Amino acid sequence: MQITRHPQNPIVVPGLFEWRKATVFNPAVIIEDGKFYMIERTAGSLTPCKNYLGLLVSEDGVNFTHVTDKPVLTPDELGFPYGSVQDPRVVKIDDTFYMNYAVRPCAMNYYPTGTGIPERSFPQYPDGWGEEDVHWRTRSSIATSKDLINWEFLCDTTPLDINDRDNILFPEKINGKYVLLRRPEEYVGEAYGTEKAAMWITYSDDLINWEEPKLLAKAGAGDWEQKKIGGSTPPVKTDKGWLVLYHGVDYDTVYRVGALLLDLENPEKIIARTDNYFMEPETYYEKFGFQLPNVIFPTGNVVKDGLLYIYYGVTDTAIALATVPVDDLVEYILDPTT
Repeated sequence: MQITRHPQNPIVVPGLFEWRKATVFNPAVIIEDGKFYMIERTAGSLTPCKNYLGLLVSEDGVNFTHVTDKPVLTPDELGFPYGSVQDPRVVKIDDTFYMNYAVRPCAMNYYPTGTGIPERSFPQYPDGWGEEDVHWRTRSSIATSKDLINWEFLCDTTPLDINDRDNILFPEKINGKYVLLRRPEEYVGEAYGTEKAAMWITYSDDLINWEEPKLLAKAGAGDWEQKKIGGSTPPVKTDKGWLVLYHGVDYDTVYRVGALLLDLENPEKIIARTDNYFMEPETYYEKFGFQLPNVIFPTGNVVKDGLLYIYYGVTDTAIALATVPVDDLVEYILDPTT
């Protein structure tokens, strides 16, 4: 499978403002009125690593500039003055933008080692923050907006007593219901049907009350996804099914990318799945960075003129772009020998 990395990669890097001087990564991207809008995850420091969300715009999907010099969503606005808001994914349904995001009530300190997962410590916060275990767990939520700048909290999509990330809305209702992907990390063991953190699917009539999730996909036979898997980008509707990129993590904490095709009318049904990854860390900026080496982590994708633009975080440091014809990727998922 031939994926084209953009020659200007990484296309978005840290700097410019205090709230993004340390890192930028894991963006949401959507096309609106012919322009590419990116919601970036940023941090002004690694100790603590308090994350914010900023907004950028581009005419060509490559050269981005900031819409505003302030974050468009902060943990403080969400009621967590010492927290961290992370990993946005955005879709538009009717006239409203819906953004999935993860939030940790208290931000941690990170100390990169250059060889794997950073070491970390728990800062001391005032007013009782950080004294409960739940303050260090990552929950997921939805915010809404009409203009991508002003966001309002809508709901939590996961229980507050577990770690649940990679929550991603489908861009339209299916059979009259909203559809959401999840990755509950504590849902492992015989009772859950999976021994590793996996992808789950759930439904809602109103975006507020969500049904019990169902196991959708778990780690396959390949070593590249044996530690865990999770949804990466919002599903893309094709004539062969819903195209969903997902990430797999191996025992050395290397992040790679595979893909699923889900039935258009019954997204619990997997039509096809890549046997192997089609993206892995190859370039310098995908292997070495400020935080976690050997990471490519797509969180945004859009389609323009038949081309899938894949936006991905690299080493929790910067943002890169790769492209592939949608039809080529779909055919590859259906038949890897093509």
